[in-house]
Amino acid sequence: MWFRNLLLYRLNEPFEIPPEKLEQQLAEHAFTPCGGLDTHRSGWESPLGRHGRELCHQSDGRLMLCLRREDRLLPPAVIREELEQKISAIEESEARPVGRKEKSSIRDEIVVDLLPRALTRSQHLFAYIDPRAGLIVIDSASTTRAEELLNLLRETLGSLRVSPLRVSHSPALLMTRWLENQPPSGFVAGDECELKEPVDNGAVIRVRKMILDSPDLRQHLDAGMQVTRLALAWQERLNCVLGDDLCIRRLRFTDLVMEAAAEVDADDAAARFDADFALMGAELANFIPAIVEALGGEDRA
Repeated sequence: MWFRNLLLYRLNEPFEIPPEKLEQQLAEHAFTPCGGLDTHRSGWESPLGRHGRELCHQSDGRLMLCLRREDRLLPPAVIREELEQKISAIEESEARPVGRKEKSSIRDEIVVDLLPRALTRSQHLFAYIDPRAGLIVIDSASTTRAEELLNLLRETLGSLRVSPLRVSHSPALLMTRWLENQPPSGFVAGDECELKEPVDNGAVIRVRKMILDSPDLRQHLDAGMQVTRLALAWQERLNCVLGDDLCIRRLRFTDLVMEAAAEVDADDAAARFDADFALMGAELANFIPAIVEALGGEDRA
């Protein structure tokens, strides 16, 4: 359950739906497996998996949700091979070429025949709503997957006015200054960064396990390259890689936090989930405002 990535969305109006009503609305869009000809299905599932039934898990005012998406696995190579065999059989038996329109029709028939027998794969995407902070926090580095969750939430609630969280200054320019000087108080640069030339199709340099104040790196900065990703540590509580798109990747809580989590007495999986969620939510409630302030504050214009 511990989030590994963060995409942050601002709620543009107060979230005032009672948990009981939210649970009912989520149930109307609960996950159901793929039917015979479905290529994929999405819906809400209990964040606790098999250890719970509620589709919304509450902790300290925050609401954890879990989107489950099931996809049928029908590799294009399988369809292509079946199509080639059918086309060859027609051309040999009827001594005529198969036209483009007929090929498309045969391909559709193959898909209809194979889909019900295809294997499925499920993916889970976690997010939580923090009404007090006015945020939705999604555990993903993919805006496409995040938008899938938000779209289903809009459909579930009837409406949902949200927008990606924006900051007042360019993250790339600020991270470049941090590397040239030092990050704001509470933050320490790690041993990883990505540099780009600020032009279309400009050069990209990725650095790992390297002292970031080295002369070689300084030379690239002096040449005008900008930092687009930077590894950061925050108050000995967590480590992450901040991107110029405001996506926080490879989030990892330090031993200090994980040891505190381990000390909590949890009798079962549900209690452990609740304790971990409460601790993670509290840590991120401090970290998110700190990183936003470090980037010049939020732009709400």
